[in-house]
Amino acid sequence: MHRVAPHGTLDGMELFDDGWIAALSLLGGIAVQVVLAASVLTRPQGRQSSSLAWILVILLLPVVGIVCWLVFGEVRVGRGRMERHAALQAEIHGHLATLWEREAEHVELEELGTAVARIGNAVCDTEPRAGNEVELLADTDEVVRRLCEDIDAAEDHVHLLFYIWLTDGNGRRLAEAVERAARRGVACRVLVDFMGSRELLDSTVRERMEAAGARVVGSLEPPFPPLVTQRLDVRNHRKLAVIDGGLAWTGSQNIADASFAPKARYAPWVDCMLRIRGPAVADLAELFIEDWALDTGDSHIRLLRLPDAVPGGIPVQVLGTGPNSQNEANVQTLQAAIHLAREEVLLTTPYFVPDEGTLSALTTAARRGVSVVLVVPKRNDSRLVAAASRSFYGPLLDAGARILEYTAGLLHAKTMTVDRQLAYVGSANLDRRSFEINFEVATIVYDSDFTSHLRLLQRTYMEQTEEVDRWDWAARSVWRRAAQNAAGLLGPLL
Repeated sequence: MHRVAPHGTLDGMELFDDGWIAALSLLGGIAVQVVLAASVLTRPQGRQSSSLAWILVILLLPVVGIVCWLVFGEVRVGRGRMERHAALQAEIHGHLATLWEREAEHVELEELGTAVARIGNAVCDTEPRAGNEVELLADTDEVVRRLCEDIDAAEDHVHLLFYIWLTDGNGRRLAEAVERAARRGVACRVLVDFMGSRELLDSTVRERMEAAGARVVGSLEPPFPPLVTQRLDVRNHRKLAVIDGGLAWTGSQNIADASFAPKARYAPWVDCMLRIRGPAVADLAELFIEDWALDTGDSHIRLLRLPDAVPGGIPVQVLGTGPNSQNEANVQTLQAAIHLAREEVLLTTPYFVPDEGTLSALTTAARRGVSVVLVVPKRNDSRLVAAASRSFYGPLLDAGARILEYTAGLLHAKTMTVDRQLAYVGSANLDRRSFEINFEVATIVYDSDFTSHLRLLQRTYMEQTEEVDRWDWAARSVWRRAAQNAAGLLGPLL
């Protein structure tokens, strides 16, 4: 006879039930892993390495891997946002099309510039605009001072979009300029990333700007409760300002002191910005109008106009990228410029976790005899990213590229010059997050004089570096090599 358990169940039956539950749970978990692993394989073909990394994470870390994939696996911004963006772009392009046809000036470029511009236009639907005045500024305080002066001179509207806006000295100074403009009747619209600028959004600095009449909005606020249809860590990483539709700023600098209080131990943060007058401003203005409309529902297309060309101005092409559309434009134009280089490629970036195509372009250029120089910070604010970045040093050094580590702070400028003909300044890092996930903006200047100016700035960075020796690097300890390569395996997920 079976002995009756205290709760009226049979011991044998209880064990039988527990065993079946455990078995079914195990089989169910495996089934979920298999289904998710299969879904990873449906991703675009350009992401094979990250797909492999995700499959390994899902299979080796059953619970954590599944949760991470559902939350961070795909680049999702929500179908509604994508549909609104497509409709908005169509409306804007229709509004500007006839104006561009009437006002556009033919742009004459060198062979390198022609090829890169054609690719940029094909993948991002923006052409190089002739007749621009472009000024390069590399001092953090001077950038904020000059931007405040431009806001003080504004007559109609001020549009500001920044990933990080702190409430330190520079943050308050710019906010006070916005207050002054708003009080005299200028329409001031401030869009900051919801996560990157929490300090501003929760501050009295924001309250004072709004009390003066400005609107301050957090971009890409994560949904609550979280939705599987929308990725939580998509960020608006752009840095740009547009004054009265005829003057614009863009580059790598956030609104903060160079000491950057949240990560002061890595200071100073070293950036550069462009101040632009001319037709290319319309492309930057369009990016702000799109982002503002998507986060607020308010369209201000009527403010878009074509600024007059500056006599003697130079060609500029603007690339706005993001997961809504055209998120391959940045990496494709960078790779094209590197492949087309004949003499020199000089790159600066704070975070170097390249995809296979970019790494291949750099190593191939070096093996072709092109002088390839990469300048990165010696001390990075992310240990994981720093380790992953160093896992890519070996192939570059073996190919003959030079790697210089900047020692005078955190080099945050994202720049590239090619053959003294083409200059690139943007908000995007040389990593997958910038290439695939974030909203970014890049500016390509097709002018040898300006490129020489940017190259001179890059040379000043190079003077404050330590060069990585190929043989010393090859002789580093087994433990360092293993740790860096392990971080490199996570590169596709970073």
